[in-house]
Amino acid sequence: MPELSHGRRMLVLAICCMSLLIVSLDNTVLNVALPSLQRELDASTSGLQWTIDAYTLVLASLLMPAGSTADRIGRRRVFLSGLVVFTLGSLLCSLAPNLNWLVVFRMVQAVGGSMLNPVAMSIITNTFTDPRERARAIGVWGAVVGLSMAAGPLVGGLLVDSVGWRSIFWVNLPVGLAALLLTWRFVPESRAPRARRPDPVGQVLVIALFGSLTYAIIEAPHGSWLSTAPFAALAVIALLALLRYEPRRPEPLIDLRFFRSAPFSGATVIAVSAFAALGGFLFLSTLYLQNVRGLSALEAGLWMLPMAVPTFLCAPLSGRLVGSRGPRLPLLVAGGAMTVSGLLFALFEAETSNATLLAGYVLFGVGFGFVNAPITNTAVSGMPLSQAGVASAVASTSRQLGQTLGVAVLGAVLAAGVGSSSYADTFVTASRPGWWILTACGAGVLTLGVLTTGPWARATAERTARRLESEERPPRRTGVGA
Repeated sequence: MPELSHGRRMLVLAICCMSLLIVSLDNTVLNVALPSLQRELDASTSGLQWTIDAYTLVLASLLMPAGSTADRIGRRRVFLSGLVVFTLGSLLCSLAPNLNWLVVFRMVQAVGGSMLNPVAMSIITNTFTDPRERARAIGVWGAVVGLSMAAGPLVGGLLVDSVGWRSIFWVNLPVGLAALLLTWRFVPESRAPRARRPDPVGQVLVIALFGSLTYAIIEAPHGSWLSTAPFAALAVIALLALLRYEPRRPEPLIDLRFFRSAPFSGATVIAVSAFAALGGFLFLSTLYLQNVRGLSALEAGLWMLPMAVPTFLCAPLSGRLVGSRGPRLPLLVAGGAMTVSGLLFALFEAETSNATLLAGYVLFGVGFGFVNAPITNTAVSGMPLSQAGVASAVASTSRQLGQTLGVAVLGAVLAAGVGSSSYADTFVTASRPGWWILTACGAGVLTLGVLTTGPWARATAERTARRLESEERPPRRTGVGA
């Protein structure tokens, strides 16, 4: 990749951040639109779950192969393809005639989204070769995630109240087209010197595992045991097959050797727990604010700002703490804040008082703001440089899987509790088990933050790195001609 001028590098960063903004904004904006969408399309609770999970599920399934494909055939080419597919998917979502087609078009969106974020990070890494410049660029990248969290509820509420839920997908069209034209003109092509080989069998097993597990969870409250048990069984079979098949490949889709490192295993579970809490928190909050309190989409968006703003403000502080003191302190703050937030809802019914509701939102925002930076740092801690990208991709996949499971599990709990009653009559009682699950997720972040960041955990990471390096190093030749 040719050396670019400073201005050109900043432009490449801006283009990559545009793609991240529309992909990240899409979910937070859609959450505020769920009650409006529910009324217009006559959607059930499970239907609302699928509008969120269809997107995050496909994204989780395709993130890792999208990154390796871009390394192999060209990052700019895959990035351009992702922008086309995501923008087209957004247009189709805005035209969806019913819920089923909306879910299908959300999956199209996600196929495009899977080609954007991991590939954009590769482009940034290869554009900013100076370590200090690269660190600043990644900091800007992380701030965009916080911006999408802060702006999403407000933008979504304003659009839904003024134009309608379909307008939330129109926002992606001008941004996607602008990013497409700018990428075509200014982003140079790049490839990895040696790309990982594709693993189609592993990919099929991952899709079968994620998809069947999510379906079984979402549909369990609405169908008979016989209708969901086959999908649960398929998830177990796919998991066992993955555990047996992947270690036999020289370049597996998921390298199970990584899990010998306690920091890596901890980061994976922390990512699933934290993002499950986020997905469930947004899902429950938007339904409560609009369907129980009767607020408009804009008013609900304003109520969620006390969660979004601390997330935006705490994310860079967490990054600085990780750089100066390591990941333990940010993880402890994150886990503690999320746990207390969950307890406010589970024990004290925070929904019934404005003061406790506000405190619950602020605490959750602080906790989530602190958790994101140490996840990637802990995942790649001690890994060989040649494996850092793959380890980071697993962490990104864990985030999406966590959000998928959070919406699936908490939505299923809520649907089982509400039954045929109205939300207004039963929501607080029906959602209480969900808040206990969120509390457990926060406690999991706190506990793993302690266990996977100490001396013992670092020692396991160092041993894992040495094994990976020794297994990758070619055998030394001996004898004549050596």
